Amino acid sequence: MTDVSVIVPVYNMAEGGKLEYSIRSLINQTLQNMEIIAVDDASTDRSLEILRQFEKDYPGRVRAIASPENRKQGGAKNIGLKEAKGRFIGFMDADDWVTPDMYEKLLKIADETGADVVGTDMCLVYEHTMEPTQRVACNDVAQTGPMDHEKRKAYLMKSGPLVTKIYAREIFTEKEFHFPEHMFYEDNATGVEIGMRIKHFEYLPEVNMFYYQHDASTTHAISPKKCEDRMEAMRIMMDYASKNGALEEFHDVIEYQYGILFYRNTLFTYMQGVAKKDLSFIRNLGKEALATFPKFRENAYYLKEVNDYEQKLINLQLKSTYLFVFVYWLKQISKKIKSRRK
Repeated sequence: MTDVSVIVPVYNMAEGGKLEYSIRSLINQTLQNMEIIAVDDASTDRSLEILRQFEKDYPGRVRAIASPENRKQGGAKNIGLKEAKGRFIGFMDADDWVTPDMYEKLLKIADETGADVVGTDMCLVYEHTMEPTQRVACNDVAQTGPMDHEKRKAYLMKSGPLVTKIYAREIFTEKEFHFPEHMFYEDNATGVEIGMRIKHFEYLPEVNMFYYQHDASTTHAISPKKCEDRMEAMRIMMDYASKNGALEEFHDVIEYQYGILFYRNTLFTYMQGVAKKDLSFIRNLGKEALATFPKFRENAYYLKEVNDYEQKLINLQLKSTYLFVFVYWLKQISKKIKSRRK
């Protein structure tokens, strides 16, 4: 049986050698008994052609699968999960890369401890390099070991990226599992569900994943569609949490996650990234947040993590969208003036 299957959703990544660099970091893994399942999500560039060549050059190591329609990353991951043969499953974005021994290290920890999920850290990079730069600690040692209430609570508070971990295949197969398709932020939608399925988590606090920063990435190219998808992802998360006991057991954590991901992050990324503002979108965003969690601004985690200025803006928006937009606009103008004077 294959030890690890790494699923790579691919969409229009041919430019600039991004796809080749990423796939080669997987081909060059010291772990030999692994497969790379690259799912082309109906790319319109040469991505599928590149993947087919890798499949030809590395038979048994690389599998290139073509989706007949664009289903976004969630759909590509679902295709990959159906095809995966590994005891453990990993995920990687098609423009990122990993250290040569990442999967061997994570698998060794899993086998030695009996963990069904093992995670590590990543760093932010702006060029193709194997030199760690801006390290991002993705998890915490307080989360490690067999899951109890406190460890699971800690994990749900900071589960970290899907791509920095390996998951026992049973996480996705013991009960029906499905990433939402045709939308962005599918990881946000399923984070709580995956977190509730974990039995034992272990963590390797060192950089093994390189997260490539560029303007075309999901996190940098903001649009009304992506803001709406972020909101829908949290609705899916809330539906799961309500039906499966997570909301009752971890109410303060779920309330915090919702307040941050559904409302705060959507509000400020919308204001920063969308050129033509729709006041009704902003108004309805606030109304839905209050309808779901009327007291989310009193949440202890929220008060700790959201800075005073953002709290003031949020309070203003929930009172008057017009005043909020006006004050936000004045602040941006002030920032531009100050930057020009420097």
